[in-house]
Amino acid sequence: MTSIRLLVVDDQAAIRDALAVMLDLDPEITVVGTAANGEEAVTAVGEHDPQVVLMDLHMPVMGGVEATRRILAARPGLPVVVLTTFEDDESILAALRAGARGYLTKDSDRTRIVQAVRGAHAGQAVLDPDVQSRLLTLATRVPAPEPDTPVPLTAREREVLDLIGQGLRNNEIARRLYITESTVKTHINNLFAKADLHSRADAVRLALTLAGSRKEDGRSV
Repeated sequence: MTSIRLLVVDDQAAIRDALAVMLDLDPEITVVGTAANGEEAVTAVGEHDPQVVLMDLHMPVMGGVEATRRILAARPGLPVVVLTTFEDDESILAALRAGARGYLTKDSDRTRIVQAVRGAHAGQAVLDPDVQSRLLTLATRVPAPEPDTPVPLTAREREVLDLIGQGLRNNEIARRLYITESTVKTHINNLFAKADLHSRADAVRLALTLAGSRKEDGRSV
């Protein structure tokens, strides 16, 4: 039986090495490489040709959301399974929107992680039970403002909102727009006040709603 070629990505060396050793013991998995951040992960995919990527989320240099987006742009269909300590709405939405096929928390045991790798390789979506519960809650929550109700954002605030919707953190938005992180925070505070948002998850939902509206009829928000 041909084993699944796996790339392990985590910025903490102890966790990264432990995962690599633990998963490589499974007869159906071969760890072909590791990476310490998203930028290394993008390079490692080209070098090692993995069949599944196990991806940490919040890392220096480049986070897991941006790395997932770049990897899938180059290798559409490559299964990425997020393994992280974060299970907040914003992180879940951003990772799934970037194209992650699975989302697990780091309290998952070895059996669960192995099953997730196998399932992702087989084309299945793999979600931690707590993550599934949060997604159900999100689905029944009061939606973000309808796009037909104008939100009076400046051009820069719209750019920041779009990048939040893509899952970028404040420091990543600052680098993308060539502005300081404190300026990003000011824009976020302003758009939260104008759009009556209470969390970044609300901002992600609004960004998705407005982006969908623009695709449908070409309107600007």
